Amino acid sequence: MWRKIVVVFLWGHGAIRPIERASLFSYTEVRPCNFFPMINQIVQTKNILVTGGAGFIGSHLCEQFLREGHRVICLDNLSTSSSANINPLLQHPAFRFLRQDINTSFDLEMFQELSAFKIPFQGIQEIYHLACPTSIARFDQFKVQTLLANSVGTSSILELARTYRAKILLTSSSVVYGGRQKEEPFVEESAIGCVDHLSGRACYDEGKRFAETMFETYRQVYGLDTRIARIFRTYGPRMPLSDGHLIPDFILNALDGKDLVLNGGLDFRTSLLYVTDVTDGIVRLMKSPSYDGPVNIGSDVDLRLEDIAKKIIAMIGSSSKIVAGENYVFLSELALPCTTKAKQLGWIPLVRLEDGLARTIEYLKANNILLTEA
Repeated sequence: MWRKIVVVFLWGHGAIRPIERASLFSYTEVRPCNFFPMINQIVQTKNILVTGGAGFIGSHLCEQFLREGHRVICLDNLSTSSSANINPLLQHPAFRFLRQDINTSFDLEMFQELSAFKIPFQGIQEIYHLACPTSIARFDQFKVQTLLANSVGTSSILELARTYRAKILLTSSSVVYGGRQKEEPFVEESAIGCVDHLSGRACYDEGKRFAETMFETYRQVYGLDTRIARIFRTYGPRMPLSDGHLIPDFILNALDGKDLVLNGGLDFRTSLLYVTDVTDGIVRLMKSPSYDGPVNIGSDVDLRLEDIAKKIIAMIGSSSKIVAGENYVFLSELALPCTTKAKQLGWIPLVRLEDGLARTIEYLKANNILLTEA
């Protein structure tokens, strides 16, 4: 005689729990891991994990997801980021901060502070993987951690995505293309790039290339919905101070009447995209119903660093002077992005350079004492 199987879904607080019933008197509870793909399609209030969520870009992403009504898990070891970036979010009922190194094993279901998110039943719907040291001035100090974050840490997060069948996005970097080519400064996503895997900065450049390879391999082998965003130079509030990041250091020095030091040299050229335009591109890429490989997210406007410094001095009304400084190994002229694929997502940068600089100046004016003492 065959046995009748009834699958019942119990709803409550966004959770779905499958139960296999053999009779009215006995049942076997089934761990819902096989049901996560179904849950991920149904659930409206998402559980979203942001690694590196206390960083510059990551904290802005966390803020955006909370505004959209989702639950956010910010995971960060604070090695090159700052808890000050997420302090305003800590009292939000849908926000949780976990101080955790992605290079060591962990189980989200073991964190008591996540009990309200009901992860064993709802799982994780989306993962944004930003965790990686990005210090310019202290680059040598974090070389091994950078290498591990791009390999061991990335593997750990991909396995997490496998467990919950979560969509997962990697914030890669324009460094995967190598340095800027004089004959053709613009790069499309199809460019293979040229990176010296034994250079002084290879742990980051080659590390990002390897992380991309891991994402694509997990897509091919396990059918994961992986996305890769190649981020170009970004600026805005919450950038690390006194760490070689040019724009915040320029602004602080101009406010104090000190020299603006151009570490890349007076002829150094770059592009700059405001942070909310970056996060908008990242979110649009994740929401896109289709995916056709990595997408460049950056400004295609070529700028002289000296001109940016002059603009900041003029906007502040400072008496500061511009001087050439030492070259950092982590600071080099990078390619300009071809943004055709990003624009096909409906993305377009909205913040003009002057407006973005003004917002960053106001932020640093308001937080100068707190940030420099942190």
